[in-house]
This record gives sequence, structure tokens and C-alpha cells, in this order.
Amino acid sequence: MTRATTVRAVLAAAVLLVSVLITLTMSPRLGLDLQGGTRMVLQAKDSATAKADRESTDRTLEVLRRRIDSLGVSEPTLTRSGEDRIIVELPDVQDPRKAAEVIGRTAQLSFHAVLGPGTEQEKGGEAAGLTLPDEEGRLLALGQARLTGAGVKDAGASFDAQQGAGWTVALDFHKGAGRDWTRLTGEAACHPAQDERRRVAIVLDDRVISSPQVAPSVGCNVGLPSGSTQITGSFGADEARDLALLIKGGALPLPVEIVEQRTVGPTLGAAAIDASARAALIGAAATALFITFVYRLFGALAATALAAYGVISYAALVALGVTLTLPGLAGFVLAIGMAVDANVLVFERAREEYAERSGRSLRSAMTAGFRNAWSAVADSNVTTLIAAGLLFFLGSGPVKGFGVTLAIGVLASMFSALVIARALTEIASRSRFVGDYRGVNGIARPGRVRTWLARRDPQLFRSPRRWLLISTVLIAVAGLGIVVRGVDLGVEFTGGRLVEYSTSRPVDVETARTVLAGAGFGDAEVTTAGAGDLSVRTGDLDNHEEHALRAALAEAGGDTTKVRDELIGPSLGDELRRNALIALAVAVLVQLAYLAVRFRWTFALASVAALVHDVILLVGAFAWLGRTVDGIFLAALLTVIGYSVNDSVVVFDRVRELWAKARREPVTTIANRAVLQTVPRTVNTGMGALFILAALAVLGGDSLEDFALALLIGICVGTYSSVLTAVPVALTLEKRAKIPPPTRKRASGRTSRTGAKRRDPLDNGARV
Repeated sequence: MTRATTVRAVLAAAVLLVSVLITLTMSPRLGLDLQGGTRMVLQAKDSATAKADRESTDRTLEVLRRRIDSLGVSEPTLTRSGEDRIIVELPDVQDPRKAAEVIGRTAQLSFHAVLGPGTEQEKGGEAAGLTLPDEEGRLLALGQARLTGAGVKDAGASFDAQQGAGWTVALDFHKGAGRDWTRLTGEAACHPAQDERRRVAIVLDDRVISSPQVAPSVGCNVGLPSGSTQITGSFGADEARDLALLIKGGALPLPVEIVEQRTVGPTLGAAAIDASARAALIGAAATALFITFVYRLFGALAATALAAYGVISYAALVALGVTLTLPGLAGFVLAIGMAVDANVLVFERAREEYAERSGRSLRSAMTAGFRNAWSAVADSNVTTLIAAGLLFFLGSGPVKGFGVTLAIGVLASMFSALVIARALTEIASRSRFVGDYRGVNGIARPGRVRTWLARRDPQLFRSPRRWLLISTVLIAVAGLGIVVRGVDLGVEFTGGRLVEYSTSRPVDVETARTVLAGAGFGDAEVTTAGAGDLSVRTGDLDNHEEHALRAALAEAGGDTTKVRDELIGPSLGDELRRNALIALAVAVLVQLAYLAVRFRWTFALASVAALVHDVILLVGAFAWLGRTVDGIFLAALLTVIGYSVNDSVVVFDRVRELWAKARREPVTTIANRAVLQTVPRTVNTGMGALFILAALAVLGGDSLEDFALALLIGICVGTYSSVLTAVPVALTLEKRAKIPPPTRKRASGRTSRTGAKRRDPLDNGARV
């Protein structure tokens, strides 16, 4: 073996060994959509005393952390998102009503002197104080706050059986606050017994929760000497405990609003993991068998590298502590199918090198294949990384996880193809047996697709406008679907609530609609959700109303369990819809900029035209099918954009190379030859991805069905457009622009008379 091969083999073995060790000793961090639980996004609002900035939001987060810790939720996660948002994740919490109430309460506690009876005209806030009803409904005029919840050191709920007060909340004050309490009660004691002014009002969030009279035994200006007091009222056990929890946790520096809430049952997450695992195993096995059939021994070696890729990418996800979400899991499975792309590029180029130069050794052909395919491998993976980056920075919630797993998968696939697969194929190519028997190595024969094309030699671009006309018709059909059928935007983009229920007795859609209408939910949209479940979509619906809706369904369906719950506030829905459009626009512009740098502007513009063509056709297909367009669809759409540009890069890279070698030939002839030479790669790569996606669509369950369907449509459309839309557009632009063809790149060692290496400014040096 050469030194380079040895280095690759040792590096591959070391990385694989570490990856296996991580896989066996560490567990993945599952998102709530896989392990079950509730996720909330809170929007901090400006208050009268504080602005919703980074500092005040961090203080609010710490108060919320203390409150949630008191609830006894295991391993809750609270993080700030941006300047004024807080993400709260509560594992295993299936009924978020109590958590939402505790989280959403501002808990501004204050103690006031009572100035006397109030009137309706004075009700509300005033400069000198405020007028509020007491616990019995009588209006009281209150002075300004003399003491706030910040002075409370501790709070606890207890049942007072001796005094007959029932459940009470005991407060302990800090030293300075205790003196304020003594002064406040001393001033109240100066008024006669039963006088309203002898009372002290305890106010929580602008509501008087208790206004006890100061005992007759307390002297004027003496007050209660103790640094503690007791809040009494008509409290139940839960109310008293919640009140003590809120007071002990402290007041929120800023009021918060729940703008997003998602709840996933544990059975749904477990089913998604099992379904994805089955899809990954079956899809990967089908992909491995396919590339082994096409490339024989070297295909089997690539399949071995593919298995190593799965271990390495999984270990990277675990080691980096990436939270694995349902879209992220789908991204991991999808990347397995896309990982064969680099190997296919190399093997197809090696086949060409072997066929073009008689007497060339298998080892030499493989070396040339890796060298000449490098540029296309790098370009195609960069375009996918761009899509992954956009998903991470502009996506929301679980969709970010898809971007992370896709990016890790791309990097791991490059290592798998360029290090592991290369080391294995270099070792195999040194064998005389492998080199002498063409039916064994899979490289010495051109392949069935290439042979079929060479025999027929179709002239695809004699009339480029014919293909452009077909693409125009397809766009018109898709546009008609968008206009006539409309795009069914998910709750992520419209706001509202979507809840999926499982019932113990079968309930048809019409019965469910009738029951819900009778319970006051006439605007609820009811559909089936697979496996006999019901999906209910409404507008603004709080947690108490959702509980009532579930109870109404239970009357018809018996025991009713919430499987999935998504609540999106209207402001967040507008923001997510806006971000989705921004993501698409940025994707187009970034891909255009990258391609313009790497290729001629005509090629770049043609690739982007094909990209836009794919986006319109995919959205139109979902409109005609009546499928929901949501965040998961956006993830699929951006992935299709990366895949489409990937295919266009391979084709135009070959056009550039062939055109530089034959500058006098018509560009139409060059383009036709380039397409025919790259079709085997396009077909074989597409088949690898289609195996995985078909497995996801069939076995992935309802959660991944639309995602897999979008990618299946997108890959088929992208494969078509990269050849029969992008190339005709480029030919049309070249004909009008009349730009000189690129010159052939000179040998790297050739220098000019000045001693400097020559380089053609129009040729970026890329080769497929």
C-alpha cells in the first residue's frame, strides 16, 4: 500500500473505533416530539417598569425556572431565544394546563393600607393608589404599595384546623420587609375595630386575595412584631400550594404570553422512532443491494462505507449533544440515501477513465476518478450545506434539528466516501484478481445505462424550446392548483390549535363534528388522522377550552387520549410564515451567488430557474393533493432546492469541461454529450435516495408521510429540471449572450515566460 492509502486506512479505523465506542456508551438526547412532553414558547412583553430586553428576559427566565422546579417536573429545560423569548420544555407533561397557569401568572404581590370603601367611579388604578374589590366583592380604596413580594423570604401552604381557617399560606419576611410589615399594621391599628381602614389588603396581580383586620390586641403604631404573616381565604389545597409556589418563586419582571405550545404523547414518539428505524434499515439495505448490483465488488465496498457512515454520523449527533427531533430523525435517515452520491460520482468517472484509455490499470482509473470527481463532490455538498444552514437559522422548533442532522450527515458522508471508501477501493484495486475480472470489480464495464445511451445517442437539445414549453405547462398546472385549490397552510403559519385524539371507541368524522358543535365548538375542523385517530383544528383555544373539547369527544368515543397538540399564537404564525418566505428568497439568492462564483452567470441563472421551477411544482402538487404546508414541508422544500442545485452542478460542471476541450463545437452538441455522460450518475444517485424515501413514506407513519411524499415528488421533479429545464435555459441564454467558451485548463506545472503559472480566468478548474 502507498503511504496515502495507509494514512486513510488508519484514520478511517480510528474514527470508526471512536464512533463505535460512543454509540455503545452514550445515549442520544431525544426531543420532546420523540420522548413525549410539552414545549412552550413564551413571549416577554414590556411592562410599566421594565422593557423586554435581554437582561430582563434572563431575570424572567430564572423566576420561571424556580416555579417549574417547584412543580416537580423531571429535567425541565429553559432557554432564552433571541432578545425576548423563552423556550420551556417539560418532559412527560401531557396536560399542560397547570404548568401554563403557573408559568403565565405574573405573581406581582403587594401589601396596601386600606383608605376606606371605594366606588365604581374610582375602580381601577389611580395616581395615589387603586380601587379594587376585596375577596367578598366589596370595593376598597387602597393606598400605594407599602411592601412587595420581593420582601418575602419564604412561603408555604398549610391546613389550619385549630383556628378553622382551612388552607392558608404562611409568609416569612426578610428583615427589612418585616419592619415595613410592622409599620403598616401599626398604622392600621390606629383605626377603630371593624373600620375598613383597620384592614391590610394583600394584592396579587391586581386582585385582592385577602384583606384581614388587624387584631384588637395590636396597639396603635406598635404593629405586629413578628416577621411573618398568614394569608387566609377560601383556598383549596391546590390553590394554596400554587399561591405559595408563585410567591416563593417571585414575581415575573415581565409579563409573558404563550405564543406556541406543543404536546406529544409518549406512544407517538416511540412509534415514530420504531417506524424510522425500520425505514432506515430497509431503505439502507435496498440502497446497499442496488449499488452492489450496479458496481459489483466496489459497490459492496461502498455499501460497507455506507454502514460506517451511519455509525459515524450517529456518534457525531450523540457526542455533540444534538437534540434528536422527529424531522431530525428523518434527516438522518434521508442522509443515508444521499450519502451514496459521492461514491457514484467517483465510480462513474472511473468507468469513463477506464474506457477512454485502453490499457489503463484499474488502480489508475480509480485514482483519476477520485481526483476528477472532487470538484463536483465539493460543489454538490456545499449546496446541500447551504440548505441545511438556512433550515437551522430560519427554521423553528424541531425543523432546526433537521438542519443540524442534515449538515452532520453531509460532512460524515464526505468522510465516508473520500476516506473510508477510497481506502477500501485502493486496497481492492491492487489485487490482480480484481483487476483482471471485469465482472467482479464493476468499474471495467461501462454499465447498462451508459451502454444503452451510447447505442441510441439521443439528441435531446435540437429544440430547447420544446422542453421549456413542457416546463411552462407544468408550472401553469401547478399554479392553477395553487389558485383553484389553494394552499392549506398548517397552524404554524396561520396560528390556531391542532389536537389529535385517540378514542377507545371508533368515532366517525360527522359524529365528532356534531358532538363538538353541540358543545360550542362549531368552528372546529375535524378530520381523520390515521389509525382511527381524530384531528381537530380550531382557532384560538386555551387549555381549559381544550379540556372541555376533549370531554365532549369522550361522550361519543369513550376514553379519549391526547396524542398530539400544537398551539400557535397569531403573532407567531405571522412571523413563521414571514420567515418561511424569507428562507425561500435567501435560498434562491445564496445559491445564485455561489453558482455565479463557481460557474458562468448563464449556468448559474439557469440552475436557479430550475430551482424556482421545482419550488412551484412541489407547492402546486401539495395544493392539488390537499396536503398541509407546514414547517416540515418547508424543511423538505429547502432540501429539494439543495438536491436540485446539486444535480445542476454536476451537469454544468461536465458541460464546462467538455466545452473547454472542444471550443469550436456548438454548445448544443456539448450540452447533449454532457447530459448523456452524467445521466448514469443522476439515475443511480436518485435511486439511492428514492429507496430511503419510499421506505419512509410506507413505514414512517403519519408523522413522516407528508415529509417523505414532498421529497419523493421533489427529487423526481429536481432530476427532470436539472436536465430538461436548466440546460435548455442555459442554451437559450448562451445563444443570446454570445459569451466566448471557456478555455481548457493548462497543466498545473506549465508556466509562462515570467515563471508564473498560467490560469484561465473563465475556468474554475472543476471536473466531474
